[in-house]
Amino acid sequence: MDRALLARVRQQAWFHKYPRGLPFLLLAITLFGTVLSVMAIERADTQREQLELDRNFTEIASALQRRAAEHIAVLRASASLFATSENVTHQEFTDFASDLLEANYQRGSLGLGWARWLDVNAVPGFEAGIRESEGPQFVVHPLPQPGQNISVPIVYLEPLSVANRRAIGYDMYSETVRREAMDRAIRLERPVASGKVHLVQDLDDPGAAGFLIYMPVLEQTGARRYIKGFVYSPFRADEFVESAAKLFRNRPVEIAIYDGKEEPEDLLAWRKLPGENNLSMARRIKVGDRDWILRVSSKRESVLSPVALATLFFGTILAVLLMIVGMLITNRAAEDRQVLEWLQRQSAIRNSLTRELNHRVKNTLANVLSIVSLTRRRSKDIDEFAENLTGRIRALSATHDLLSQSNWTDALLGEVISNELAPYLQGSEQHVEMSGPQVRLAPNDAMSLGLAIHELATNAAKYGALSCDEGRIVVEWQMLSPELVEVSWREEGGPPVSPPSRRGFGRDLIEKVVAHELQSQVDLQFNPGGVECTLRVPVRKPLTFALRQSEKNETAD
Repeated sequence: MDRALLARVRQQAWFHKYPRGLPFLLLAITLFGTVLSVMAIERADTQREQLELDRNFTEIASALQRRAAEHIAVLRASASLFATSENVTHQEFTDFASDLLEANYQRGSLGLGWARWLDVNAVPGFEAGIRESEGPQFVVHPLPQPGQNISVPIVYLEPLSVANRRAIGYDMYSETVRREAMDRAIRLERPVASGKVHLVQDLDDPGAAGFLIYMPVLEQTGARRYIKGFVYSPFRADEFVESAAKLFRNRPVEIAIYDGKEEPEDLLAWRKLPGENNLSMARRIKVGDRDWILRVSSKRESVLSPVALATLFFGTILAVLLMIVGMLITNRAAEDRQVLEWLQRQSAIRNSLTRELNHRVKNTLANVLSIVSLTRRRSKDIDEFAENLTGRIRALSATHDLLSQSNWTDALLGEVISNELAPYLQGSEQHVEMSGPQVRLAPNDAMSLGLAIHELATNAAKYGALSCDEGRIVVEWQMLSPELVEVSWREEGGPPVSPPSRRGFGRDLIEKVVAHELQSQVDLQFNPGGVECTLRVPVRKPLTFALRQSEKNETAD
């Protein structure tokens, strides 16, 4: 049937069923040429826009770095003032800052500030001194945290606007990003920009992003240099970008600046423009010895040029026609191919299941033949042979039933034991006590364990704890490792036990056959108080039949 179906699919090829296929092929060639023409036109426009965007990027990056260099130059001059003077008064700092403001220094910056480097223990005395000279409003905040040894409060900040007044007394060393920038500035002994921060001046605007540039003021004492404080400038990132925009031609480009990584949480400033982005370019730049990622995007003026639009219009009409014809062809071919593949899969699954069934039957028959042979040699008469053989085959059957319920994937250890002991419970579980975790066994291991439990239960019913009302059996199991479980059988309350004078089939089955199948030794003890048996069962990972599993998945789909 598969060959006939394949032959039918080949006979229904498009060039036989659709004799007018050649015109469609010509249309496809025409459309391909049209697309190539449109691509060539757009590629030329894209290359031109890419070059223009690269020039824009260079100008913008240069403008940002130039603005930062201007502020750094002022910070260096201010650092010289504090390095050469033991104590700069507020009035001296105000006069110095005013000269800079008059020179149009404040380009994107909120001002110029001075912060003192202090030991935490010296903060109360320093705070009292500033209050005495400047006024009672000076308060260092926030309070030093446990384990904080250094405090760097803002002492002066000009111009003293309403927003800047909030920052006076703020301990910048209490915040992680500012602290890292100050430590790096001390280590490098040059101006350093901080990462993205929320300025104290912008408490009423939680979404505002800013940064600071720190210039360390170092003092030489003999051969040793120590930090005196920082001259710094705070910046609102958006205002800084707008001030830099005055240094380049205001083209319709969108600017986004990220601190270190191009992630939403690291966005410093976004000069957003209306319209859809066309081309985009991102590179790393250095501002204040810190890595920024500058992304510049051009805006799309129109989707395509007029010539490309006209070409695309006529090409689309041809493409729609080709799509309709293609759908008619491919849908029929796909349906036939799906039927053929389904039949092939069903045939493969059927053959594999037949092989699997044959393998299972052979293994079961081999076990039965082995049991029959050993039972015959150990039996005294035909009745004993029939009774023993029937019980053992029923034990196999009980385990088979359990495995059949799980599609021969695995069986619960507790259920295997319960099935074998069920005939001896007599409507009450007082004779048997079982405990242990839930463990799943592979099919062959479950069958071997079932045979062992059956033999132990049969022996207990004839001679041991199950032969009297006071007797009981305790079966416990525990995991020795993820790959091994130990099963313990113990009889209590039965008649006294003495070692048997001859080896029976049950003992051989447990100590040889089962031990061989489980690949572990079995410890069988005939103690006076009752039989005790300890055996170890491997916990193998169940293997699912691949084709059967694929069939399940297809049914679920």
